[in-house]
Amino acid sequence: MINKATRLKIKGYLEGFVQGIVNETVKTGFDPKKPRPLRTHSKKGDIKPFHEALLPDGILRVNDFERSFSTKLGSTFEEAARLIAEENHKKAIRGYRLEGPISSKAVKYIEESINEIGAAGVSDDYFDLIKRVVARSRGEGQERKKIVDLYVLTKNDGELFFEIKSPKPNKGQCLEATDRLLQIHAIKRQLPPKVRTFYAMAYNPFGADKKDYQHSFAVNYLDLRKQVLIGGEFWELIGGRDTYPELLEIYCEVGREKGPDMLDQLALGY
Repeated sequence: MINKATRLKIKGYLEGFVQGIVNETVKTGFDPKKPRPLRTHSKKGDIKPFHEALLPDGILRVNDFERSFSTKLGSTFEEAARLIAEENHKKAIRGYRLEGPISSKAVKYIEESINEIGAAGVSDDYFDLIKRVVARSRGEGQERKKIVDLYVLTKNDGELFFEIKSPKPNKGQCLEATDRLLQIHAIKRQLPPKVRTFYAMAYNPFGADKKDYQHSFAVNYLDLRKQVLIGGEFWELIGGRDTYPELLEIYCEVGREKGPDMLDQLALGY
């Protein structure tokens, strides 16, 4: 459940997020009803002369807005998760900085495990990998620093570490996430349930049920059962029952209220 105060914080954050992208998109100052002046040079490599010749700036703005929105949307999941976790747990921190030594044996084992997963896919249980990493983490080691998307200290002093990433990762993203999560256990030298690490997906692009999920890279290179949280199971872990539908309704509310104004500003220049 999401309480009223947290709902208002999330809603206010989303409204500011949307308006910020709108402001960035409309700052060109061109007439939305006329084509943009044709460009001869772009450092970003985004010149589309035939699009820009035919379409009025207002339509191009909507397209620009959608691209920027899609790129930055993930940051809203992190902030919403932080606010929800802050309501339900002792502490919640975005961009959490974790520092500590990792033994050479643990580093070697993690590297070998990631290489094996990359070559043949996931075969070992994620918890078994954690156990082997922690068993090799005794003794002195090299200092490592990690930035974790979200850290949560629970009411019973358990520690949750989340990499909140794309629900359709590529192979490299899967391997990198597993490497980062295992290094957290190597630094903390703790097993679940004292320290738990997850690859979290804010939603399931294939349907409501986890069994519907079928993105090939994630299926092949992540342990979906013990390493990955998808959609509702992620939001309910940090916020309790019904957190996912309640959060989605906040997003819907902002969309209903801001949608007409967004179109006016982007497509019509009002």
